[in-house]
Amino acid sequence: MAAPGSAIKHTFSSLVKQKPPKTSPTKSRGTMAVSMKEVDPVFQAAGQKDGLEIWRIEKLQVVPVPKESHGKFFTGDSYVILKTTALKNGSFRHDIHYWLGKNTSQDEAGTAAIKTVELDAALGGRAVQYREVQGNETEKFLSYFKPCIIPEEGGVASGFRHTEVNEREHQTRLFVCRGKHTVHVKEVPFARSSLNHDDIFILDTKSKIFQFNGSNSSIQERAKALEVVQYLKDTNHDGKCEVAAVEDGKLMADADAGEFWALFGGFAPLPRKPFSELNGKDSASTSKLLCVNKGQTAPIDSEILTRELLDSTKCYLLDCGSEIYAWMGRETTLEERKRAGSAAEELLREGNRSRSHIIRLMEGFETVIFRSKFDKWPKKADAVVSDESRGKVAALLKRQGFNFKSPAKAAPVKQEPQPQIDCTGNLQVWRVNGSEKTFLSFSEQCKFYSGDCYIFQYTYPGENGDECLIGTWFGKKSVQEERSAATSLADKMIESLKFQAVLVRVYEGKEPIEFFPIFQNLVIYKGGTSTGYKKFISEKGIEDDTYSESGVALFRVQGSGPENMQAIQVDTAASSLNSSYCYILHDGDTVFTWIGNLSSSMDQELAERQLDVIKPNLQSRLLKEGSEYDQFWKLLGVKSEYSSQKIVRDQESDPHLFACTFSKGVLKVREIFNFTQDDLMTEDIFILDCRSCVFVWVGQRVDTKIRAQALNIGEKFLELDILMENVSRETPLYVITEGSEPQYFTRFFTWDFAKSAMHGNSFERRLSIVKDGVKPRADKPKRRPTTSAHTGRSSVPDKSQRSRSMSFSPDRVRVRGRSPAFNALAANFENPNARNLSTPPPVVRKQLPKSVSPDSSKPPPRTASIAAISASLERPKATLIPKSIKANPEANKPQTEASKPKPETNAKEINPTNDNPAATPTVQEDVKESQAEGEEGLLVYPYDRLRTSSTNPATDIDVTRRETYLSSTEFRERFGMTKEAFAKLPKWKQNRLKIALQLF
Repeated sequence: MAAPGSAIKHTFSSLVKQKPPKTSPTKSRGTMAVSMKEVDPVFQAAGQKDGLEIWRIEKLQVVPVPKESHGKFFTGDSYVILKTTALKNGSFRHDIHYWLGKNTSQDEAGTAAIKTVELDAALGGRAVQYREVQGNETEKFLSYFKPCIIPEEGGVASGFRHTEVNEREHQTRLFVCRGKHTVHVKEVPFARSSLNHDDIFILDTKSKIFQFNGSNSSIQERAKALEVVQYLKDTNHDGKCEVAAVEDGKLMADADAGEFWALFGGFAPLPRKPFSELNGKDSASTSKLLCVNKGQTAPIDSEILTRELLDSTKCYLLDCGSEIYAWMGRETTLEERKRAGSAAEELLREGNRSRSHIIRLMEGFETVIFRSKFDKWPKKADAVVSDESRGKVAALLKRQGFNFKSPAKAAPVKQEPQPQIDCTGNLQVWRVNGSEKTFLSFSEQCKFYSGDCYIFQYTYPGENGDECLIGTWFGKKSVQEERSAATSLADKMIESLKFQAVLVRVYEGKEPIEFFPIFQNLVIYKGGTSTGYKKFISEKGIEDDTYSESGVALFRVQGSGPENMQAIQVDTAASSLNSSYCYILHDGDTVFTWIGNLSSSMDQELAERQLDVIKPNLQSRLLKEGSEYDQFWKLLGVKSEYSSQKIVRDQESDPHLFACTFSKGVLKVREIFNFTQDDLMTEDIFILDCRSCVFVWVGQRVDTKIRAQALNIGEKFLELDILMENVSRETPLYVITEGSEPQYFTRFFTWDFAKSAMHGNSFERRLSIVKDGVKPRADKPKRRPTTSAHTGRSSVPDKSQRSRSMSFSPDRVRVRGRSPAFNALAANFENPNARNLSTPPPVVRKQLPKSVSPDSSKPPPRTASIAAISASLERPKATLIPKSIKANPEANKPQTEASKPKPETNAKEINPTNDNPAATPTVQEDVKESQAEGEEGLLVYPYDRLRTSSTNPATDIDVTRRETYLSSTEFRERFGMTKEAFAKLPKWKQNRLKIALQLF
C-alpha cells in the first residue's frame, strides 16, 4: 500500500505501476493474484454470513462502518461495500462495490480500488466487482439501500483534504428522482430552473414535503418517488410533517400547488430537459469485444460473439455501451489483469462516458447478463467450479505467503419446501375430449391417463377468504389439439370467476409440490381414453397401450405419506425398476409387490395402500429385491440393469423477480434486485422465477389485451431462459391476478394483504399511506363462493361443512369436502367384501374383552344395552359433510362412548358380566384412566390420537382398523355418516375416505 501523502492515480492505474509479488519459481496459473503481501486484517472474517458489510477509507486505511450508519454516504469519501448472499445450495455469493463520492480525492479512490481487489482475494477470488460513481450507481447497488441513498456533503480527513460536516438547522432542499423500479435521487439547486416536465422533484421544507410530478412522468415513477418522500419524512422530520403532491399543469387553483410555486417566487414556464439527459444512459448499438495486449486494445472481428473467442491466457473488454466488462482469463498474469482494468478506464475517458459502469469478472464466475451477450454460452456446473476455484485460490495464496482463510459455507437449506395450500377443499376434475370437457365422478377424478388432458378446479379456505385454483394437466402422450382446448377452456373458467382464481399449467412429470396433496392419492395410467388421443393413434398406426386391468402392468409407487402418494404406470421392463422405490406388478389377478433395497418403511406402506386402489381384494406376493421369482422376471421380459438413485425433481432455487414489457410478441424483462411487495406495481406484469416453478403476477390495472396474454408471456419467459439455467419449457407456470395471491406465492415476500386489497393506481395507494401515516383499512369485499357455471355445482361447501383453519402443519387434519349428494347415496352401496389380504397384518395387542379379530368379515352381534347407547348417540344431524373439530384440551385423553355423562354406568353396560376374571382388572384399570370401550369391545380414542401423523399415537390398536376406535359421535362428525352406513360402502370407497382422514 502506498504511504500517506503519496499520489495514487485514480482506480486501477496505480496497480499497473506496482511490481508483482515475488512467488515461487513454479509458475502459478489459473487463479487470482493480488498485489499485497497479506490480506488486510479487517477483511479476515468478511463474507462469512448473509448481509452487508461496509468500510470507509479513512487516512488511507479501511475502517468498518457500523450497521446503524449503513446507507449514509458522504460526497467526499470512498467506500468498499460487500454484499454476501446465502444461497439455497448452501454456498455464498459475493458482490463487491467500491463507491466513489463526487468530491473524493484520488488517493482515497485509488485505495478503495486496491482494497476491493484485496477483499476479493480474501473471499477466494470469486466475487464480481463493480465500480460505483455517485449519481450513477447500478440498480443492484441501490437495491441494498431501499428506497434510496442521499449522499451528504463533506467527508473524513484524508491525506490531501479535510472536510467537516457541521450540524445545522433544517435547510430547504430540492431533489430530482428518476427510475421506475429503482430510484436514483440527486440533489439539485433550489431554483425554478431545476424543474422540468419529465422528472419528479421533491421539495423538502421545514414543515412540509412537496412532490412535483412532471407531466411526462409515469405513474410508477411517481409511486416510487413517494417512497423517497416517506424516507425524508421519517429521517428529517421524525415522521411528523405534511405531505403534498403537486401535479405539473395545476396552477394557483390548487392550494398545495399555489404554496409550492410561491416558494419559487411564483409560477413560470418550465425549461425543456437537456438533450443529454433525455438520452439517458450511454448506449451502444452492438456489443464490441476487444482483446487487451500490453495495455492496448484490439477489436475482435466476429459477427457473432461466442464463448470460444475468449482465451484463458488473455484479458478482454466487452463494451456494451452502458457497461464495460473486464473479463480476465484464469491463466493470465497479475500484470495483464491490471492493464485490462486500466484499459477499461481509458476507454471511458476517450468516449466521455462518465455514466457507464465497469464490471470486473473472473473466468468461471461470469454474471448472467455477461453470458447472455454471447451466443449459446455453455452451461457450467456451478458447485464444482466454485469448490475447485476456491481450492486453487487458497493454495496459491498460501504459497505466496498470504494469510488466507477459506470462506465458510452457508447453513444448508431445507431440501424441499412444504406445500403451502390447505388440503381440506373441494375438488372437481374434467377430462378433455376433443374441444369439450367431461366431468369425472368422485371415483374417477384421481385416475389420470398419460394420453389425456385434464382440467381441475380446487376451492379451499385461504387467509383472505375462499381461494380457487384452476389448472390444466397435460399427459406426456397427450395431443396438441387437446392441450390447446384445455388451455382455452381453463381461460374461460378463469374469466367466469372475474379473474379471482389462480391458473396453473402442469405437465406430467413436472408437477409442483402443491399438486399432489390436492389429489392425495393419484394413479397415472398409460395410454388414454379421450377422443383426441384415440384418433391420433389410429391415424398414426400406433399400438394402443392403454391400461387394462386384465393385462400386464408395472407401477412405481412414490410419495411422502398417505395424504401425498402416487402410483405411476411405467414400461413393463426390468430397466424400469429402481432400488429406491417399491413397485406393483400384476398380470390379471396375479399380483407382486417388489420392495427395493433402498426403499423406506413409508415407501412400503404406500405400496400396500396403493394395492387397495389398483387391485383391491387380491392377495399380493411380497418380493424383496434380490429374491424375485422366475415368474416375476418372465413378466418383465429379461433381467437387465436398473437404477438405484432416487428420481430428482427440479429443486427450488433462489427466487428472481422480473418486471416485464410485452409488445408485438416481444418480451423484455428487467430484474428487480432485493425485491419486496412494494415493487409489484398494479399497472405492470411481473415474473417470479424460482426454477421449480414460475409465477406470472398481473396487476389489476394491466390492459385487458395484455392480461389475456399472461400465460403466453410466461411461456415466452421459459423459452428465453433468462437466467441461462437450461430451464425446461414444461416448468409449472402460474398466472396470479393481484388481490388473489395464494400463500405459495406470498411466502417469497413479507406480505401485507391490505396493500394488495387497496384501490386506485400505484401512486394513489402510496400517497394515501404517506399522508395518513398508517395503512388504510382494506375495504375489499369477501370473495364470493366460486360456483362453476359449467356444471351447476357449488365448488365451495358451506362454512359449517369444514374447518377454516389455515394451519399448514403436517399434523393438520386433512378432510376432503364432500357434496351432500355423495353422502346421501353412500348408504345405498353394496356390502364390503372381505378385507384386502395385501394390507399389513395387525400389530400385537393386549387382550381386551369382546375384541374382534381383524380378519372378521362381519361385525359381532351387539348387546341390547350397547345398541341402546348407540341409538341415543346417533341422532340425525343437519349436516352430513365431514368437518374438522377444533382441538380440545382433553384431546390427548381417550373419551367415553357417551361423552362420559355417567362413566360408571357405561362401564357396567359395556362389560355386563364378570365371567372372565382375567379381563375384569383390565377394564377396571381402563375406566380409572377415563378409557371406555366402544360398541365392539374396543377402547375408544379421540381422532387426534388415531390419525397416522399423530404426535401422541394410541398404542396397542389394530392399525388396519383405526376408524373402529372412534366413538360413534366423532365417527359421524369425521366421516359424515354412521358406522353402519360406512360398513355398507365398497372397500375401495372406505379406503378413500380413510386416506383423506389419515386413518388408512
